[in-house]
Amino acid sequence: MRLLRYFPVLLLCIAACGVDPRPPCKSDGGDCVAVTIPRGATLKHAVESLVAGGIVRHRRTFTLYARLRGLGGSLKSGRYAFHRAAKWGDVVDALKLGRGTLVRFTVREGLMLFEIADVAARELGVSRDSFHAAAQDPLLLRDLGVYAMATTAEGYLYPTTYTVRPGPTARELVRLMTDQFAAHWPHAWQVRAETLRMSRHQIVTLASIIEAEVRYAPDRDFVSAVYHNRLRRGMLLQADPTVVYALGRRPRRVYEKTLRVPSPYNTYIHPGLPPGPISQPDSASLAAALYPAAAPFLFFVAQPDGKHIFSVSYAEHLVAIRRVQELRAAARAPRRGR
Repeated sequence: MRLLRYFPVLLLCIAACGVDPRPPCKSDGGDCVAVTIPRGATLKHAVESLVAGGIVRHRRTFTLYARLRGLGGSLKSGRYAFHRAAKWGDVVDALKLGRGTLVRFTVREGLMLFEIADVAARELGVSRDSFHAAAQDPLLLRDLGVYAMATTAEGYLYPTTYTVRPGPTARELVRLMTDQFAAHWPHAWQVRAETLRMSRHQIVTLASIIEAEVRYAPDRDFVSAVYHNRLRRGMLLQADPTVVYALGRRPRRVYEKTLRVPSPYNTYIHPGLPPGPISQPDSASLAAALYPAAAPFLFFVAQPDGKHIFSVSYAEHLVAIRRVQELRAAARAPRRGR
């Protein structure tokens, strides 16, 4: 009678512990759920996390199975990714051996592709050359819809914190970031871009310039307004970040002679938008590019605190520049003792 009593449990274990035909999770997202097992966590706490993530549905039965497999005394802490309703055997093996743990990889907004390659090499051991090659993959560019317009995935490597398996391939990493971009581009934005008579690539390009210009978040929509107004009037954008991108490095300061660098990305000498994005914009900058403020501004200059002064006329702009110069001079001046 006792065997009959546990027969449903045994059947459940057999069904849950077979071979999972799906490939192991390589990151958080989609069908994969990330679960953190803190250092010193008990089996009970680990099971609670698995239940909360939808990986385990039968708490007591799984706990019994895990104890029979010896998990209670050999639980490895870390951040894991599992398929929802993964096979119990795979889950237990992962937690016993520390297999499938994830590491965090952060892509900050405004980074250029070569800078992300540097971070990936430093933190994940991904070859810089492999990363650049993956970002130039024609199949990837076709999937992004930019094959005829761009030579790399610059602008589409969405800035956020990722959880990935240690030692990912460059292709896995780049694809993960471009998939994240696609997930953050809603259909309504595409409709809005068409209303503006701009392609998604043009919006991403403009957003990347806004991202590089703005330090004070409320200024985003007004910086966007300046560039939209200039584009409509056929004026040069004269965006310093495009010159920085043309240089391929980040100089301490952009000098007058630097503004003449010969490059299609230099918006001081070429009208309109540059050929493509100059960095990775976040959703706020993408939204600003799509929905500029209803303002007539044509000029802006940054103050020492990062906030901008916006002007309609060039005469107003010159006054604003002098004001900023005074503020900078005051900031450099030595403070007198009382």
